[in-house]
Amino acid sequence: MEPVIRIEHLVKHFTVAHSAKPLQAVNDVSFSIGRAETLGLVGESGSGKTTLGRCVLRLIEPTSGRIVVEGRDMVALSQDSLRVLRPRMQLVFQEPFDSLDPQMTVGRIVAEPLRLHTKLTKAERDERVVELLEKVGLSREIADRYPHQMAAGQQQRVGIARAIATQPSFIVLDEPVSSLDPTARAEIIDLLIDLQERLGITYLFISHDLTTVRYLCNWVAVMYLGKIVEMSPTEQLFDNPVHPYTRALLSAVPMPDPEIKRPKFVLKGEIPSPINLPTGCHLHTRCPAATAACRTTAPELELVGDQHWVACIRARELGFEESLGKDAGRTPANKDLQKGVRNSEQV
Repeated sequence: MEPVIRIEHLVKHFTVAHSAKPLQAVNDVSFSIGRAETLGLVGESGSGKTTLGRCVLRLIEPTSGRIVVEGRDMVALSQDSLRVLRPRMQLVFQEPFDSLDPQMTVGRIVAEPLRLHTKLTKAERDERVVELLEKVGLSREIADRYPHQMAAGQQQRVGIARAIATQPSFIVLDEPVSSLDPTARAEIIDLLIDLQERLGITYLFISHDLTTVRYLCNWVAVMYLGKIVEMSPTEQLFDNPVHPYTRALLSAVPMPDPEIKRPKFVLKGEIPSPINLPTGCHLHTRCPAATAACRTTAPELELVGDQHWVACIRARELGFEESLGKDAGRTPANKDLQKGVRNSEQV
């Protein structure tokens, strides 16, 4: 079955004033997402996640590559053709209040995409707005309120109602729950799952919150300095992270069970500038498992297991076969990794 969205060798560079080098925000990224599936895109701030999400929607123009949505190459489309496709792709923003016009009522906000992209009459739009509000768990009385009269969780429900108004097949969710309190966050995540099951929507979920990613996503792609360094089904990645960067991200997540010991893997220093990228593997300046070869060899994504891709020249050496589950602190994989760390310190 053809995926809803397919990204092929996507690149986005920005010109920087007073610099001969471009800012390399996205570098040769490829992935696809099937119908009613969710791909979680994770990584530190500055890794290129939001830029990638906006390129996918063509809110910013990619430097090169292909973005195929429902069989149509977005990059090759004219503005008129792109306008026809717009209703099928939507975006839910990180800050719900900032994404809503403070001078418009909720009813007008949710009706706006219907006014722009459909031929419904005003009465039909009003009726559809009530249906959409009920779909996201809001009462019809909310339609007469303004954004400042609602809590953040309600504001985000309005943003979601606006996003699903045109019956999209694909939504980019850019940190949609990061500004919400824990209760509202859980409610919004459950709402997104419910809407996906009922409407068959495909999500690209951009987040720093790995706990939420594990709960919501079918797949996870880990991004570092514009490149995907690891990608696999969610449980496989969480149970058996291979790339040192992924291991560092997961080792920082608190474990709910204090009896479970996760091996600590800490990176050194700050993320480098995307204007002056390190040679070889971009992580080698921070990775305690890096060797001399990592400084000169730029790794490509390699299939190291069933549906598990990793961009690391030491992927197999660091022990993909072993699980990092409950006994992670005692697994051979962890011992191999620590041995690699000790060896790298001698290089």
